[in-house]
Amino acid sequence: MKVNSGAASTAAARRPTLNPARRAMLNPARRATLNIDHLPLPYVEMDARGIITRANRATLTLHHPEQGELIGRSGWDLLAIDEKHRSTAAFLSLMASGEEPPVICRSIFDRSGKFRTYEIHRNIIRTTGGKPAGVRMIFMDVTERKNALQEAQRACQWLESTMRSLADALILTDALGVIRSVNPAAERLSGWNSDELMGMAIDELLSIQARPGGGNAALSLHAMLELPCIGTATVMTRQRQQIKLEISTSPILDKNTGSVTGVAAILRRMNEGL
Repeated sequence: MKVNSGAASTAAARRPTLNPARRAMLNPARRATLNIDHLPLPYVEMDARGIITRANRATLTLHHPEQGELIGRSGWDLLAIDEKHRSTAAFLSLMASGEEPPVICRSIFDRSGKFRTYEIHRNIIRTTGGKPAGVRMIFMDVTERKNALQEAQRACQWLESTMRSLADALILTDALGVIRSVNPAAERLSGWNSDELMGMAIDELLSIQARPGGGNAALSLHAMLELPCIGTATVMTRQRQQIKLEISTSPILDKNTGSVTGVAAILRRMNEGL
């Protein structure tokens, strides 16, 4: 069968010419490089010795100018000094076991010139035979989240210390009037421990009679949720003893929304005065 050479050359002329960028996209290895460079998060690959072999552009956020070139350096050079030894030992153990690694958090000296906390998501790179050859890592900056958590923990510790130091009994309820927290003074006053008081409705513990100047009007949960109140109450202790109290309550407001989330009640024996 004869091939028309003129038609073949015409078809070749019509065939689109691939530009270098397009040709690179059709190359699987090159395409993988381009893909990791488009990742918004820092991406790093290390070999079995812990040497960085690949990194995307976002990794520049991790790379402080004084650290020199990132590729070819030890991955531990990014870490805080006190974390290098344990991270190196853990990596070598990981390469020996071949098990898929958990997410870890590490302090990294990044381009800002400060140590920031990063959550590192890791995946084992394996040979065709399935043996560990290195690790892929994606870094997520969780510094603000960590700081917020630490601030919340400090606030909880401060609140707990404050509650414990109060001479008056303090009871905190949710918006339904269910007791969620008490201080030691409330335990001593009622004779019940905190575990027994938790989950109890406040009106099961206290019989609240009236507000000053309000005659015999009941001091209801609804009123306590709406505005600060002062009144009198009687507590029936675990020893079946009735103790007359002065009670001061205030709504607990959500810091962000301003909505009422519960009631704080301070209790004091009548003969102790306010």
